[in-house]
Amino acid sequence: MSRDIELKHRWDKVVEILSNQFADGDLLDLDAIIYLIGVQELGQFKRVFAKDEKVNLMHIGICRLLEPYGYYEFDFTDKEGWPHYKIKEELPPLKAGEQSILMKEAIVSYFLEKEVID
Repeated sequence: MSRDIELKHRWDKVVEILSNQFADGDLLDLDAIIYLIGVQELGQFKRVFAKDEKVNLMHIGICRLLEPYGYYEFDFTDKEGWPHYKIKEELPPLKAGEQSILMKEAIVSYFLEKEVID
């Protein structure tokens, strides 16, 4: 199976699993999945988040996803339990489609690591 076809198959599986678990089957988009990863990494599941916290959760998700690619490094967890990352390397300029592919690859890798998909 080619790399692109395998990525699409695994991406579709991630979307299906998360959409069924968190959106009653309505398909989640890339941003929603990044948000869910941020919540997972924070580990505070039973609370309502303010708007600025939701933005921070997206940031946590992105940092965690791009950490294995060498762009971010975990730095510390603050007293409220929020993880903080530092930039190791600036992201190269990417077109929108390239950004989407990078994030989908990173999300698939994350869920492979977590053994949610195979």
